[in-house]
Amino acid sequence: MTTNILWFDELGMGDVAQVGGKNASLGEMVSKLEPLGVRVPGGFATTADAYHDFLAAGGLYDRILELVMPLDVTDVTALARVGSTIRGWIEQQAFPAELEASIREAYQRLISDDPAPESVSWAVRSSATAEDLPDASFAGQQETYLNISGIDNLLQAIRSVFASLFNDRAIAYRVHHGFAHDEVALSAGVQRMIRSDVGASGVMFTIDTESGFTDAVFITSSYGLGEAVVQGAVNPDEFYVYKPSTRAGRAAILSRALGEKAVKMVYAGGSSTSTSTVFTDTEPAERTRFSITDAEVEELARHALTIEDHYGRAMDIEWARDGIDGKLYILQARPETVVSRRKGQVLQRYALGGSGPLVIAGRAIGQKIGAGPVRVLTSIDRMNEFRQGDVLVADMTDPDWEPIMKLASAIVTNRGGRTCHAAIIARELGIPAVVGTGTATSVMIDEQEVTVSCAEGDEGRVYEGLLPFEIIETSLEAMPPVPTKIMMNVGTPDQAFAFSHLPNRGVGLARLEFIINRQVGIHPRALLERDALPADLQKVVDEHCAAYPSPRDFFVSRVAEGVSTIAAAFAPEPVIVRLSDFKSNEYAGLIGGDRYEPREENPMLGYRGASRYVSDNFAEAFAMECEAMRHVRDDMGLTNVELMVPFVRTVAELEAVIEVLAANGLRRGENGLRIIMMCEIPSNAITAAAFLEHVDGFSIGSNDLTQLTLGVDRDSALVAGSFDERDPAVLALLELAIEGCRAAGKYVGICGQGPSDHPDLADWLVDHGIESMSLNPDTVVETWLRLAKR
Repeated sequence: MTTNILWFDELGMGDVAQVGGKNASLGEMVSKLEPLGVRVPGGFATTADAYHDFLAAGGLYDRILELVMPLDVTDVTALARVGSTIRGWIEQQAFPAELEASIREAYQRLISDDPAPESVSWAVRSSATAEDLPDASFAGQQETYLNISGIDNLLQAIRSVFASLFNDRAIAYRVHHGFAHDEVALSAGVQRMIRSDVGASGVMFTIDTESGFTDAVFITSSYGLGEAVVQGAVNPDEFYVYKPSTRAGRAAILSRALGEKAVKMVYAGGSSTSTSTVFTDTEPAERTRFSITDAEVEELARHALTIEDHYGRAMDIEWARDGIDGKLYILQARPETVVSRRKGQVLQRYALGGSGPLVIAGRAIGQKIGAGPVRVLTSIDRMNEFRQGDVLVADMTDPDWEPIMKLASAIVTNRGGRTCHAAIIARELGIPAVVGTGTATSVMIDEQEVTVSCAEGDEGRVYEGLLPFEIIETSLEAMPPVPTKIMMNVGTPDQAFAFSHLPNRGVGLARLEFIINRQVGIHPRALLERDALPADLQKVVDEHCAAYPSPRDFFVSRVAEGVSTIAAAFAPEPVIVRLSDFKSNEYAGLIGGDRYEPREENPMLGYRGASRYVSDNFAEAFAMECEAMRHVRDDMGLTNVELMVPFVRTVAELEAVIEVLAANGLRRGENGLRIIMMCEIPSNAITAAAFLEHVDGFSIGSNDLTQLTLGVDRDSALVAGSFDERDPAVLALLELAIEGCRAAGKYVGICGQGPSDHPDLADWLVDHGIESMSLNPDTVVETWLRLAKR
């Protein structure tokens, strides 16, 4: 006798052949992870045997195979015709009496056991027997139906789920990935709906989906039902959470990115497959807030780690927050199948070799570059117009587009986030995609030649013209030993995870002013003195800070996010964070900055670095920097962060800075805190011993040291020819600095551009005992390999 129905609490990962990967995983979590605090809505699954019996009735399966086996799936017109025909047959097929009786009996049990039977509804999910395996994604290949109630509607939804095994995209996917059509069966999972229609939902990965960084959980969230996020209909909020801090019970959020969240999927008036859900506009006030709280983000990360630990691999997880009971639930969990399969021995990096006018920007998917003529498609019905190598531009894509997505050189969409189906498929196909641009279909035009770059951080950019680019491959199997530590200069947090895969001994220079400029964009005093600003500036500040409790919290949180992301990427190696070194003209360029900054004839030699930290009118602004650093080190536990004080003119000034840091909770030596001084003024090297009494070492800034030694303005093209770090006078000061640190038993490194530009200078520094060189990422491997040959 055929077993038609199995309950989730009866299932485990050994039941994939009967109920598919998705339903087997649901059963595994219900039975194994609910005792660990992971909430999973209950339900039942139809079996593969039931599916086979359903299709066998009346010879339907034979007719299906006769039609699909000779199909050329690259002929998208024929594919659409065959798929539509088969789905029509299945939708009209009657259930065998025994199967229908089993479903009715199971549904009645669900209703009778539910505490609110009059209001409960159900999700009917597809689960293919070759789906959610470690080496096969099948993401979104079959249908899911939400908010289904009533037995007749449930039966129709299950029939539609069965039919979706022959969606155009599913037929093509099986052919492209070598799965025989008759080897794959379908199970329908019936699961209690979580009321995220009045709450929030999203997707999370236990690995960074772009770089493959394994120590972070990536979470997306938006209002309403999660299908909006999965489909790519909404640009969601995004969060990164640091796994080691989560495990230690510490503050763990590395970054928060506010999504547009323009629409949400909610319950509609009906409860059948065609009337159960609808998209509605999100209220403007909701759009300016994060859709979940920090506490909920961290709870989700804890659940993600529990799931990852149980399965022993990176996972792709769908979740929901019930707006009625306020609790978080896990709806699905499947193996992550793209990033985790990459070969780790060869690092491949794409680099643009030119520039052009920016056409549009959005979220980068992958880290590659593609180029070609634009093809704007407003409907899937126009797929036959698409040619190999075109850049696909659409409002959004779903797995139905897969037959032409694999032909594209790049993909650009108006809508979608980094965990939508389009993004997952683009990664799987190895195609760069820029999603969530907002207006790509109206800005880009057919046959326009463009270059799509996802190789410049989190922001994906579309440039006009076919720009040159190169693919750089680096074997990381066995990097040879080198006579000094090679560190990196990392300016922007959004590339930190990717850069961490390069061979390195940490970060020798993380510029806080880069983080403030990129993450905050507003002068710190304008945030502190918001109420004194004119109305137009108040509005700008309020718009930037709307998702945070106050302007001060906005600054502290955003700076902490930037620093913690870099620190987490390179932990446990040291990350030396240089405190802000904006010059007055640069600070004036921030929003509201011209109200607070003096006009200096030579800002390079003026109000910058250490002198700011000890001045009364910058004290509160500097206190915010210190609060951010303290949060990263003490609350998050990222004690690999070291602080660097820039542009120190005198020993007295350094002493004053050390006192201010201590007063703000950053006391040298406490919790392992090391304070480094930037050696970039000749006085620093000449009287090194006096400065070194108050810090843990020097990081030589060769750019400013050369400028001030030779009297050359490094920003002036008129005298640029005289700027040379290898000048004997500069070398004499470098030698004094290195010798001073070695005599005092203190750290000495260099973080200027010189060693990257001049191999002979790098050799000189090694010969004179430099402890580390911090290089730009694009020169790390080349310099490493050259020094190894010494």
